[in-house]
Amino acid sequence: MSVQKRFIAGAVCPRCGEMDTVRMYRDEEREYRECVKCGFADSLRLDGRPDPSEIETRVSGERSDQAPAAVADDSPQPIRIMDPGTLHRDH
Repeated sequence: MSVQKRFIAGAVCPRCGEMDTVRMYRDEEREYRECVKCGFADSLRLDGRPDPSEIETRVSGERSDQAPAAVADDSPQPIRIMDPGTLHRDH
């Protein structure tokens, strides 16, 4: 059985930036893409699970539906508006 590789119209290679040089193909577990111009290649699992070799980051890690923790001191803070004419510049 041979793998059928197909070019993706309008796709841009993430490495070299060339358009219409990326082709894709798949097997039972993964979907692959490769650039015929620069040799870039990567793959994705079809079942949506992360690769065991993938490094956990804030993006790939578990997601929380909660907003980030608020700053401890959330009381209003005054601001000071300065007149630009009173500023001294060292030349």
